[in-house]
Amino acid sequence: MFRAAPGALASRIRLTRRSSFALDASILVALLAASSAPTPLYAIYQAQWHFSALALTVVFSAYAVAMLLALLTTGSLSDHLGRRPVLLAALIAEAVVMVVLATADGVGQLIAARVLQGLATGAATSAVGAALLELEHPDRSGKAALTNSVAPVAGMAAGVLGATLLVSFAPAPTVTVHLALLAVFVLQALALVLTPETAPRRPGALRSLRPAVKVPASARRAMLLAAPSVVAVWALGGFASSLGPGLARLIDSSVLPAVSGLVFFALTVSAVLSVWGMGRFRAHVMVATGAGAVIPGVALMVLSIQIDSLTALFAGSAVAGVGFGAVSQGVLRTILPRVTPQDRSGVLAAYYVISYLAMSVPAVLAGLLTVRYGLLTASVLFGGAVAALGVAALVAALAPGARTSCVPHRRSAVVATGGPSAAPSTCPPLPSLPSPRA
Repeated sequence: MFRAAPGALASRIRLTRRSSFALDASILVALLAASSAPTPLYAIYQAQWHFSALALTVVFSAYAVAMLLALLTTGSLSDHLGRRPVLLAALIAEAVVMVVLATADGVGQLIAARVLQGLATGAATSAVGAALLELEHPDRSGKAALTNSVAPVAGMAAGVLGATLLVSFAPAPTVTVHLALLAVFVLQALALVLTPETAPRRPGALRSLRPAVKVPASARRAMLLAAPSVVAVWALGGFASSLGPGLARLIDSSVLPAVSGLVFFALTVSAVLSVWGMGRFRAHVMVATGAGAVIPGVALMVLSIQIDSLTALFAGSAVAGVGFGAVSQGVLRTILPRVTPQDRSGVLAAYYVISYLAMSVPAVLAGLLTVRYGLLTASVLFGGAVAALGVAALVAALAPGARTSCVPHRRSAVVATGGPSAAPSTCPPLPSLPSPRA
């Protein structure tokens, strides 16, 4: 009997464009879910291994710094090697990370695993974001930008919630959380082999590894005006994820570790809802709204520790999430229509470089302040700095030049609202610029 070779069989079985889009979106969700899943576990690690708040922020920041390094060096790699090889390598690395985390017995292994995870996620993030843009159906313009906005925050929310549930109900949660994610990454890697490649190979892969942030001239002004808002909301995200659990325990020492981990979950769920709810807004309105939400969000979080109110803490996280989601989608809808397909992964990498610098650097400083002055004082100082960033972001978002943005195609709004198609898109087509030299 004739039997087809595995390679020949895989070449004949290909996922459809829609299925490939869904798979890539699920990869983005899974990557960010794995990044946030340790948040509810940190209290358990601290109880078992007796490390300080500073060590905790080092663990947290190890991931972000490694991801930054990957974005700076591999952000454009998929433009040369193709999206699929980069994503496959990243998924394999993530699977290895899950094994290391499941068997970790000390802070050193935790930091090493988070470094490798940051490298893998950084390499994959811009590649999968560009693949989504290339797999987008021509009649559903805006769906890829919407997915690039929703998937990361949805993934972070799913990671925190899933880990919280496992902490509450599963045996050995520090093991089961990572084994569950290991299974997801293995299945995604197998399915990825069946997807079509959307970016042809071109020379210059080694040269693209030189650290650089590549933003074409057509998008530089938009990126510059959006940067303060991106910095403000991601710094607030770092505040909630790194210090949020500690704040919950400071307010109520009897609060369960799983509940304290839900502070960041409140932010991410609110971010997802704001992205879906504001799908019909102009991009500059979303950015301004998001920047404006930073100030009341951080004010409520700081106030919560003054009045010992968990309700105020969770409410502040939810308001901060509105800012996070609105800014994320608004900025991407502003900059992505201004670049060519060849520049997409590089621009997404630049966006995430700004984002993760804003999340990681303040988190490390917050850890140092906590060790020196205590969590209460550190939170007030951190909150004041983020509020100042929020003011600067709002001023930049309301600048005349920031108002040059487009209205999304109504079919893209269907994704967000379920409503009928209406007016055509006013978003400009991708500019016709010469391809960058290899």
